[in-house]
Amino acid sequence: MGELEADTWRIADGTEQIARSRALHCRRRGDHVHRLSSGYGASCSQELIGRADELNMIWSFVGEVRAGGATLVLSGEPGMGKTVMLDAAAAASCATGLGVLRAVGAEFETNLSFSSLNQLLSPLRSEMAGLPAEYQDALRVALGFGTGPRPDQLIISNATVALFERAALMHPLLVIIDDLQWLDRVSAAVLVFAARRGVARLGFLWAIRSGRDTTIECGGLPTHVLRPISDDAAVALLESRFPILAPQVRQRLIVEAEGNPLALVELPTALSRPQLEAIEALPDTLPLSARLQALFEGRIKCLPSRTRRVLLLAALSGAGELQVLQALLGETRLLDDLAAAERDRLIFVDDVRQRVSFRHPLIRSCVVELATGGERSQAHLALARVLLNQPDRHAWHLAEASVEPDEWVAQLLDQVAHRMLSRGDVTGAVTAFTRAASLSRIPANRARRVAEAAYRGAHSGELETVSQLLAVARQADPGFTGSLRDASAAAFLILSDRGDVFTAHQLLVAAVRSHPNPCDAEDNSLIEALHTLFMICVFAGVAELWQPFHDAVSGLAPHAPADLMLRHAVCADPARVTTSALAHLDCLVADLRRETDLIKIIRTSHCARFVDRLNLCREPLWRIVRDPAASGIIKANALRDLCLDDFSAGQWEDAERLADEGIKLTGGQDPRPLISHFRYVLALLAAVRGDEDVNRALCNELTSWAAPRRALGIQRCSLHARALAAIGRGHYEDAFRLAAAVSPPGEFASHISDALFICLDLVEAAVRTNRRKEAHAHVAAMRQERIAALSPRLALLVAGSAALVAPDHVAGEHFEKALALRGTDRWPFDRARVQLAYGEHLRRNGAASGSRAHLSEALGVFQRLGARPWANRAGNELRATGQLRVNHHSPQAGALTPQEQTIAALAASGMSNKQIAERLYLSHRTVENHLHRVFPKLGITSRAGLRDALTPDRTNSTSPHVPSPKSSCRTDQ
Repeated sequence: MGELEADTWRIADGTEQIARSRALHCRRRGDHVHRLSSGYGASCSQELIGRADELNMIWSFVGEVRAGGATLVLSGEPGMGKTVMLDAAAAASCATGLGVLRAVGAEFETNLSFSSLNQLLSPLRSEMAGLPAEYQDALRVALGFGTGPRPDQLIISNATVALFERAALMHPLLVIIDDLQWLDRVSAAVLVFAARRGVARLGFLWAIRSGRDTTIECGGLPTHVLRPISDDAAVALLESRFPILAPQVRQRLIVEAEGNPLALVELPTALSRPQLEAIEALPDTLPLSARLQALFEGRIKCLPSRTRRVLLLAALSGAGELQVLQALLGETRLLDDLAAAERDRLIFVDDVRQRVSFRHPLIRSCVVELATGGERSQAHLALARVLLNQPDRHAWHLAEASVEPDEWVAQLLDQVAHRMLSRGDVTGAVTAFTRAASLSRIPANRARRVAEAAYRGAHSGELETVSQLLAVARQADPGFTGSLRDASAAAFLILSDRGDVFTAHQLLVAAVRSHPNPCDAEDNSLIEALHTLFMICVFAGVAELWQPFHDAVSGLAPHAPADLMLRHAVCADPARVTTSALAHLDCLVADLRRETDLIKIIRTSHCARFVDRLNLCREPLWRIVRDPAASGIIKANALRDLCLDDFSAGQWEDAERLADEGIKLTGGQDPRPLISHFRYVLALLAAVRGDEDVNRALCNELTSWAAPRRALGIQRCSLHARALAAIGRGHYEDAFRLAAAVSPPGEFASHISDALFICLDLVEAAVRTNRRKEAHAHVAAMRQERIAALSPRLALLVAGSAALVAPDHVAGEHFEKALALRGTDRWPFDRARVQLAYGEHLRRNGAASGSRAHLSEALGVFQRLGARPWANRAGNELRATGQLRVNHHSPQAGALTPQEQTIAALAASGMSNKQIAERLYLSHRTVENHLHRVFPKLGITSRAGLRDALTPDRTNSTSPHVPSPKSSCRTDQ
């Protein structure tokens, strides 16, 4: 190995980059992917002392990328060798014909949306011309190459994947990212999205600091943690780099470094030769980080003043672009100014990417900390002057340069925050609003911006800081209390975290009424306050609280926004929704596929829920779930509507999975209202499956949280789930009492939207307890309110309820009418309940043979769904007809759900539960639960019988389709 190569590839520190990019990089004509030269020899493994296993892993990983694609995250403490592993991968990639794209996260740019994606994709800019026009426009706007309306985050993610696919067509491509923890949030989300797609001949190799708080979600991606090297390897490393070390000094360094390669290599450089040779005593021991910091300080202080100034500019700029630095220095030769730092191996000048990179983040930190406050301010101001064409970075540098309040700079940051909101970056917007508030001279503006940060923080789930921000707003301007933003944030905090729902209502109503323009439909703060008031009314579930909301919406001029008007016309009183309001809702639902505003999608789907149109909102809701820029609360709202739809559609396994994901996303055990919706679904699932203990525990949790807060809407959810469980157990007296507490017989109160979906439960419980009068009254109320006109499912429930109360000689006609309704197959559990009731009616009236068909069909549905109480009831009825053998677990694959068929087929092929879970993107527990239900359905007791049970001669069907590793089990997911 030549002198340069030896100097390059020794493990000098854990984040060492290639010392001479001109010697080691080349660029092919027409190829926009940076490639390392093939001069990486076998001796490299000898120089990367103590990392032989990691090198083998890297070479194996590169082979996987070349063969089909792979992803790997390297994690470790600073100095463990993450960057040198990335360098090794880049060199190995070049040697095997892979292209390499590299990017490095910068701490200063974490608040600049898409800055890291811009850094990574800029070399592929010319390749964008081969993408569809929609993808081209999205990338140009997001990356700052062009202007236009805000692109949808999912389109940006898909466009990035398409661009990578195009680049990988020429040759396999490896995307290497260092300091992943400092990537801006949206860039990281897009790249994680791309990594999870599994593009052929595309690999991702990332390095991230372990133990660092980050919003980047790498869960599920293969991760390797770099551990300290062994003492033997430490001895070999020190002997190869510092042969003059006295044995006792070497041992002292090994003990102090604790296997950290960076410390092992750099600590001796701070010692004098007499100290290295044990002629002089070593300095007192210090914590490792302190020693390294002191080491870098000493090296930086020895640099010429001009070099230190350029390093400060590079550190504060974030990206370290040579073009920006040259513009700041004017006629001065930039590379000459950087030469001293490059020779001292503090920085690396990348001639290809035209950037300056620090060899370790601690070096960047030292450069900034050694500068005076005035020097930092002047550097930020200079950077702001040359970044006028990049408004976000320009504003942030002006903000950092400001030592006193500056209303103009605050206004610029205000605009940055709103641009971040338009891109879906709520967290970044909160940071910008907060910084803008600190720069505001006018107390009212400061209070407004802090309240805006609090309001956005509450909606994004960052509740821990909301109350503190509100306190700051009130302190900044005592007269600000009672304003809409302040009141909205406070009410949302009360609603989401603690306090009484009635208190939140009173607070917000007072703020709306005292607003200077309470009728201005174009006042965004007023409209947002009314949306929050709507949520409070829903959770309160009390009729009198709705009137202020109705009055405010009705008084808006020139007209209320469409989503707010829908909430006023549909959600507040779905039993009496007008035909025109339904038509308006149908139009908005149809337009959701083109809607890019995530909040509007959520608000429209919420309206669709109460009139059985959630199934028409699935595509935009899944778009939100997959959107890497969407906040956790927005995604949780989408998951809520999806799992509610899955439950009603009989997709119970999917409903359970989405509910579990939603609870995890919104804070685990924190009992906020949104989590209550997920627990409501889980309680319903426990009811229909006959899991009495689970149902009881979940309902108790709902009640214990809602009761002290007077959240009657949540309490009614608990009553509904309890009533359904009671019907399953045959406890009809309890069921009637519980259902009547939700919806009194003969009434459909305007403030109880869930009353529509408990009507069959109430009527059945009333009939079973000989409350014929109450049952007839409720059916009459259904007909009077024309509930059947709202949806096919509600028409089924109304007709089934009417059949239950009808005289025996005409009941059959009502049952036939109910089962003949078109479109009811989408709600299999509800339809099977009506079939079961019809079969019971026929058997009681002596038509045993006629009842068997309905009872058998109902039994098959209940078995397929896993509705054990209803399956047992249907089976008992079949036996009562004289059908003595009722096979509750018929061994046929046709009784399996599509997901159960897929899992069964994979298990029959020999795959373990873990392998199946990884292939289908499910949890190990979910796979186990599926198989637990599959075995009795197929009449087997172990995996060994799966292959025979699934063969065509046993199932009379073809083998179930097994999706590819990247396909979804459901087309709408």
